[in-house]
Amino acid sequence: MRALITGGAGFIGSHLAEALLDAGHTVEVIDNLSTGCFDNIKHLKNRRGFQYVISSVMNEPLLAEQIDRCDVVFHLAAAVGVKLIVEAPVHTIETNVHGTEIVLKHANKNKKLVIVASTSEVYGKSTEIPFREDADLRLGVTWKPRWAYACSKAIDEFLALAYWKEKQLPVIVVRFFNTVGPRQTGQYGMVVPTFVNQALAGEPITVYGDGSQSRSFTYVGDVVDALMQLVNEPKAIGEVFNIGNGEEISIIGLAKKVKAMTDSASEIVTIPYGQAYGAEFEDMPRRVPDISKIRELTGYEPKVQLAEILTRVIDHFQKQKQ
Repeated sequence: MRALITGGAGFIGSHLAEALLDAGHTVEVIDNLSTGCFDNIKHLKNRRGFQYVISSVMNEPLLAEQIDRCDVVFHLAAAVGVKLIVEAPVHTIETNVHGTEIVLKHANKNKKLVIVASTSEVYGKSTEIPFREDADLRLGVTWKPRWAYACSKAIDEFLALAYWKEKQLPVIVVRFFNTVGPRQTGQYGMVVPTFVNQALAGEPITVYGDGSQSRSFTYVGDVVDALMQLVNEPKAIGEVFNIGNGEEISIIGLAKKVKAMTDSASEIVTIPYGQAYGAEFEDMPRRVPDISKIRELTGYEPKVQLAEILTRVIDHFQKQKQ
């Protein structure tokens, strides 16, 4: 299989590229390094069957050539991270919607399989926990930019599924739930690397809001395994799947766990959302997946639980500091 990964120098993309190469596949990556990092793929540079291009999916002629050469497109390129979404809503919407439109248009020429990365954010303020793929979505008002990202990814899903229904382009939509692991940075608001870095540096561990909001964290290796399983499953085409881990923890609980596991003297402090992101910010109170659909189809089961995830992330950052 020859795979193209858009956003392949990003956190998830680089792990996926590594796994595909290990499985004997050929991998081509495109990334403009806006949120990705060349260091994530530097160790793959001399691997047989690996190619990379530093450019954007908005570079339509280049992307069209790459899609022509591949068998499957893992479309991961997107504007990500709460901080970036709040600060640059125009960039977020344009990157996510138009980038996906370009990928689908060119994949459709020769009916190349496309895996479209979406997000648990699309569930918005839904109170039906755990989130099921067939549940209604409930987004906030349009004048709160927090929901621009969720809406843009929902449009990506609508567009991908429309291509399948109207043009028979094979697509699979995946909704990621707080994927974490080595190589992820806290630069754009990702909570686990932020807490770990703060704890290791002896700085205050900053919890936004009162910390009662909860999340379930999924190890990047489990996410990659799920993607590898889905791409080989014909029954997945035209479907939407949650990829996550049902183990739930409050953000204040996460901060305490990181503090204890790093043996840090850091103080845990709470910062009002308005102070962190502006008065219009609104958060999701809980984000927990129902993974029964992907489990029944592929046998997917997350193998790495939170304590081990944190151990691996802490070890990663400790090695970096050394």
